[in-house]
Amino acid sequence: MLRVHFLKVREDRVERLRWWMAQLNQRQEEVRQTFAQETVRHEIAYLLEARDGPMLVYIVEANDVKQASRAYQSSTLPIDLEHRQVMQDVSGGPAAVEMLYECRMPEDPKIGT
Repeated sequence: MLRVHFLKVREDRVERLRWWMAQLNQRQEEVRQTFAQETVRHEIAYLLEARDGPMLVYIVEANDVKQASRAYQSSTLPIDLEHRQVMQDVSGGPAAVEMLYECRMPEDPKIGT
């Protein structure tokens, strides 16, 4: 399943966010340890300049997004502890977004045929 998070980024913390994302790129083996706990297969992050300032778009693909969230919140892995701290520091709160379209295949491939 795919989950997309939208987060306002504090103007004075954009460089800290960039630094942290560079750290994640350099520490991918540690990131993959968290993936194993969280059922995550893929993550990608974009920094956008939105009308109200910088916005982080964080996209996560996981087998079970609820399990992924629980595992992340309870993780004691150093990289997860650091990630939570940085995200809290750079956050300007949730961004208001409008979903315009969504379509997905049914869970049972026999449905809809």
